[in-house]
Amino acid sequence: MKISKNLMMRIGLCAVILVALPMTIGCAGGTKTIGISQVVTHPALDATRAGIIAGLADNGYVDGDNLMVDYQNSEGDPSLFASIAQQFVTNDVDIIVTIATPNSQAAVAAAEGTDIPVVFTAVTDPVGAGIVSNWESHEDENVTGVSDMIVVSDDVELITEIMPGVKKLGTIYNAGESNSVFLVEKLNEACDALGIEVVEATVSTSADVATAAQSLVGRVDAIWIGTDNTVVTGLEALIGICENNSIPLFAADEDSIKRGSIAAYSFDYYDIGYQTGEIVAEILGGKDASKTAVEKGKVISLSVNTAAAQRMGITIPDSIIDRAETVYTE
Repeated sequence: MKISKNLMMRIGLCAVILVALPMTIGCAGGTKTIGISQVVTHPALDATRAGIIAGLADNGYVDGDNLMVDYQNSEGDPSLFASIAQQFVTNDVDIIVTIATPNSQAAVAAAEGTDIPVVFTAVTDPVGAGIVSNWESHEDENVTGVSDMIVVSDDVELITEIMPGVKKLGTIYNAGESNSVFLVEKLNEACDALGIEVVEATVSTSADVATAAQSLVGRVDAIWIGTDNTVVTGLEALIGICENNSIPLFAADEDSIKRGSIAAYSFDYYDIGYQTGEIVAEILGGKDASKTAVEKGKVISLSVNTAAAQRMGITIPDSIIDRAETVYTE
């Protein structure tokens, strides 16, 4: 059961928007076409895509009406990143929309030299990944988007608040995902400041997650995972090992808390997608992507899963539960 303190507020706000917003915003200029490239199927990225479609619809661009959406999913196959992007360029879509880092990199490369804008989302470090040169003005780059960059030090402080005696914190990530490498660097910085040792295990595919998790048993007090697409895809295997060995598991996205991790300061990826959809609508309406600043996710909230904590052998303090935006109890 999910208890969300802002659910009714959001429902009410959506109702006001739907009533008040003129639905003719995106109608001028005939049907628009966007290509959506998603790196892999998993709940957070699926929610991102749903948010994009909703954000577009609420701003006058309705799929199947005045908008055509060409959706492609590479299912984590690197050989498809570039071919999907090139397909969109060949088809001369109005905008390429990318969900996650590696396919965003491929789309930027494919669209270079064309007049097709790229709008990315769910990318942690767009500058470090070479997708844009900076967060503000990037006039030589027809690219913008929304980053899901989190404050890793806040998650580490949350872990120490729930587990005051933590000395060794494990993490699992795909070293081939630049966003994950960036987050692990931030994790090491935050833990060094608190005298916590970070024990790393890397994976190449989601099938490796169980083996990596097993390698941490007996070596760490808890495990933290970032917004790593490979690891999150194999999350159930990691959760099972943590439950069987009483290793508290913390994550960095709200959906992973819902699925069985303990706590996180995180984004709702539907919100990230909705924010992205609003930007896409603006560019379809004539705004210049190269003059549109890259945004960070606007809504960060605390989510906790009391049942997961119990299964992993710890209790979340009432003070943390009381300030949580979302509490999962089963």
